[in-house]
Amino acid sequence: RLQRQHTTELEGEAGGRSRRGCCSRRAEAGERACSGRKRRQRRESMPQTPPFAAMFDSSGYNRNLYQSKEDNCGGLYYHDNNLLSGSLEALIQHLVPNVDYYPDRTYIFTFLLSSRLFMHPYELMAKVCHLCTEHQRLSEPGTDKSLIRKIAPKILQLLTEWTETFPYDFRDERMMRNLKELAQRIANGDEMYRKNVQQIIQSLIRKLASLGQYEEVLAKINATSTDRLTVLTAKPQAIQRDIITVCNDPYMLAQQLTRIELERLNYIGPEEFVQAFVQKDPLDNDKSCYADQKKTRNLEAYVEWFNRLSYLVATEICMPVKKKHRARMIEYFIDVARECFNIGNFNSLMAIISGMNMSPVSRLKKTWAKVKTAKFDILEHQMDPSSNFYNYRTALRGAAQRSLTAHSNREKIVIPFFSLLIKDIYFLNEGCANRLPNGHVNFEKFWELAKQVSEFMTWKQVECPFERDRKILQYLLTVPVFSEDALYLASYESEGPENHIEKDRWKTLRFVSKVIGINKSTE
Repeated sequence: RLQRQHTTELEGEAGGRSRRGCCSRRAEAGERACSGRKRRQRRESMPQTPPFAAMFDSSGYNRNLYQSKEDNCGGLYYHDNNLLSGSLEALIQHLVPNVDYYPDRTYIFTFLLSSRLFMHPYELMAKVCHLCTEHQRLSEPGTDKSLIRKIAPKILQLLTEWTETFPYDFRDERMMRNLKELAQRIANGDEMYRKNVQQIIQSLIRKLASLGQYEEVLAKINATSTDRLTVLTAKPQAIQRDIITVCNDPYMLAQQLTRIELERLNYIGPEEFVQAFVQKDPLDNDKSCYADQKKTRNLEAYVEWFNRLSYLVATEICMPVKKKHRARMIEYFIDVARECFNIGNFNSLMAIISGMNMSPVSRLKKTWAKVKTAKFDILEHQMDPSSNFYNYRTALRGAAQRSLTAHSNREKIVIPFFSLLIKDIYFLNEGCANRLPNGHVNFEKFWELAKQVSEFMTWKQVECPFERDRKILQYLLTVPVFSEDALYLASYESEGPENHIEKDRWKTLRFVSKVIGINKSTE
């Protein structure tokens, strides 16, 4: 479901990638080196929760993460103090806090993200609840209150991490039920903990309600924007007003595009990246972990937005009757794309370039002859797919570095070219096995996966600094766009076919258009 325009380039990058076991060799070496090692240092207080940007160092994970818990390597294998693999049961145990231990946020995020490849989130929650209540004796009526005071804040902190970072897990009623039961045990008899529990649950309910409202808005937008092939029997200039009449300032349009991008990014949950590639666990006889869950489609909706923007750009260029108006529209979108680059909105930038490179647009040679293309050539060079998008990746690193030292929300904006981000995560998932030959979870792979996703999490939390313009947003989101066939027909009407293939296609499209027009008129 990635963007059509880039399928060839994206698939071409797969050739040099290794497939299975690229991470397993180091993990197996770590298992041998770890045998018999003991870690006896204890952590007496909970760590502060850092922002996502501080979670992972350049190697992909926190190198001092696992010196704090006395676990006798019980099913967990390390190399140079880094966790490389472990049994699923041992990893679950490592997630659960006790009186002397609280897991680092890097581990919490990485395990909650990757565990869904092996078990349902509600199954993990059930195991966590069991370990918390049974091992910490929270289920016993006469439990020492001083013990509860030591462990309760840590369990509440873990629940806070889970509900804030993976709120969509709790659309499952079983998750919500387990959450409330565990929270009730902790809060029983203590007013302060009861208030903390209420805050966690109320915050979670607000997030889920916001998601529900967002999905309703998307459904309405999709219902109002329809295909346009059927109206091509009308005169092109009578079809609709163009984007320039709605917004004649390319800088303003770039800002409103950025608003749309940031809003849609914000609703994508980190688990959706894993969900997109989830497969049946070979050690599990059950069906896929997501077969019976309500699916969140924010990631797919974002890819559909890219495609819509590409087709909108092509529609706006092919629609004008006069050559000078088409040339003006091309130059307008070049300016919009350049401002998107300056803002750090690489997704809209690539969508605009894709629309301008679609065949119905690129074949308009007489129109392009009237366009000053120097600025467009620079933008195409920046997004050149050769060398695995080297130029773009360099620009993205620059924008990410600017974001880290930014003093304003505008400087913090980093909106990656999304289908390339998905491709990177896809090949990381395909290139390394989830489990090692001994059945242990290949955690080194999931450190790297979490590093990539956590960077995205930082970018999606940026508040948009640009004021909302409802008129422009309404146009961008709901104005009907041409289908591919309609684009070709409009293109041939503007500049006639140049060869027999184009002539045959033009005749076919005109015939289909007339038939549709007749059918519509007789309804």
